Amino acid sequence: MAMDVQRTPPPPAPGPRAWLGLLVVLGPVLLVAMDGSVLFLAMTSISAELSPSADQALWILDGYGFAVGSLLVAFGGIGDRYGRLRLLMAGAAVFGAASAGAAFAPSAELLIAFRVLMGVAGATLLPSALAVLSELFADARRRAQAIGIFAAAFAAGFAIGPVVGGQLLAHFWWGSVFLINLPVVALFLLLAPRLLREVRAGGQGCVDVPSVVLSAAGILLAVYGIKRAAAHGPAVVPLVAAGVGVALLWWFVRRQLRLAHPLIDLGLFRDRVFAIAAVTGLLPLAAWSAVAYLGGIYLQSVRGLGVFDAALVTLPGALVLTVTCVVTPAVVARTGTRAALLTCHFVIAGGLLLLLPTGVSGGAGWYVAATVVAGVGYGISFSVVADTAVAAVPPERAGSAGAIAETSNELGNALGIALLGSLAALVFRLRGPDLAGTLTETLQAPGVTAAAAGQAESAFVTGLHAAALVAALLHAALGVLTLRHLPRRRRPAPPLPAALR
Repeated sequence: MAMDVQRTPPPPAPGPRAWLGLLVVLGPVLLVAMDGSVLFLAMTSISAELSPSADQALWILDGYGFAVGSLLVAFGGIGDRYGRLRLLMAGAAVFGAASAGAAFAPSAELLIAFRVLMGVAGATLLPSALAVLSELFADARRRAQAIGIFAAAFAAGFAIGPVVGGQLLAHFWWGSVFLINLPVVALFLLLAPRLLREVRAGGQGCVDVPSVVLSAAGILLAVYGIKRAAAHGPAVVPLVAAGVGVALLWWFVRRQLRLAHPLIDLGLFRDRVFAIAAVTGLLPLAAWSAVAYLGGIYLQSVRGLGVFDAALVTLPGALVLTVTCVVTPAVVARTGTRAALLTCHFVIAGGLLLLLPTGVSGGAGWYVAATVVAGVGYGISFSVVADTAVAAVPPERAGSAGAIAETSNELGNALGIALLGSLAALVFRLRGPDLAGTLTETLQAPGVTAAAAGQAESAFVTGLHAAALVAALLHAALGVLTLRHLPRRRRPAPPLPAALR
C-alpha cells in the first residue's frame, strides 16, 4: 500500500533584497579588515609627522587588532541579547566617528586612542554582520555561498589594505587612509535599516563583565611588557606589566572553566581538530601582519621605494591571496580539509623562507616571490579555518566554535605585529648603531653618518629575517602536528547554529 510522504517545501530563493543586503553588509566587513592592515605602508609617513616612539609605533598598528580580538566574543553575546542590527548600527556610527578623529589626530597618543576606539567599534561589526547576513538567506546552499563571500571579503580586506593605503598616500596625507571609511559608513547607516532585519538569540546568559576585563587587561599588559622590553631593554616596569598580564590571563582561563556561560568555551580545545583549526586561525595572520608591517618599512626606508612603488610591489601577493580565498572552498570540497591545512602551513613556511635572501642593496624580487608563495597559504587558511572549527564540534557548540575562530584571526593580526615585530625591534636594538629605537628615527637623527645609516639598515633587515625565520619554523611545526593529528576522513559540518540564523 502506497504511503503519502510529506515533504517540507524548499525555502524560497533569495530575492533582490537579500543580495542587496549582502552588499551592504560587506561594506563594514571590508572596513574592519582593511583597518587591520591599511597602516602598514602609512607608518613611514606617520612616523615622520608624529614622531612616535618604537613602542608607540607598534601600538598605533596593533592597538586596533587587540581591541577587536579581546571584545569580539563579548559583543557577540551582547548582540544576542539586545539585537544584532541595533549593535551593528551603533558600532558603525562609532567606527566612523573614531575614523574621523584618527585622521586628524595631532599626536601619537591621540592616534592610539582613536585606533583603540575604532577597534572597540569594529568588534561589534563582525559577529553581528554575519548573523544579520545569515537571516537574509533561508536556503542552506545560498546561505553557504553568502557566508563564503563574507569570508572572502574579509580576507580580501586584509590583503588590499596596504595597497589602498599606498595609493592614497601617493596623492594625499596619511590621514586619508582613515577618511575613506566615512562614505562607506554613511552609506551603510542609510541603507541598512531598509534592507536588514533585527536578529536576536535567546538563552545565551549574561555577558560576564569580569571576563571581558580580565582578558582585555591581561592581553594589553602582557604585550606592553614584551614590546617595551624589546624596544628599550629589560626594566622593572615592563617586566612587572608582563607578569601581571600573564597572571590576569591565567585568572581569566580559570574563570572560564567555572562559568556556566563562559566568554570563551575552553572545553572545545580538548578536540585536537578544533585546537589545530584555532591555532591555524591565529598563526598565518600573525605571520602575514608582521611581514606586511616590516616589509612596508623595508621597501620604503631600506630599498628607497616611494609609497606608490611600494604598493605595487605588494600587489601580486595581495591578488594571489584574494584569488586563493575565492577558489579554496571548491578545491577543499574535492581534496578535503586535511590536505588544505597541510598545504597552507608548509606553503607559508616556504614563502617566509624566501625572505631570507633580501638585503640592503637588493631583494625586492625576493620579497615579491615570498608574498606570492605565502599568499597561497594565507588564502587557504582564511577560507577554511571557520568551517574546520565548526565541523569539529557538536552542533550545539558550533556558535562558540565560530566565535573563537573569528577571535583567533583578530588576535593573530595583533600578535604578529606585537611579538614578531618586537623580535625585529630587539634585533635592531642589539645590532643597530644605538642612536634611536627604530630605523625611521635613526635615519632622521641629526648628524647621522652614512656608516651609522648603513648599520641601521643592515640591523633592520636582520630583524626582518629573524621574524620571518621564527614564523616559518612555527608554521612548519604546525604542519607536522596537522599531519600527525588531523584525521584523514572529514566529519560532516553541523547545521548553522541558532546564533547565526
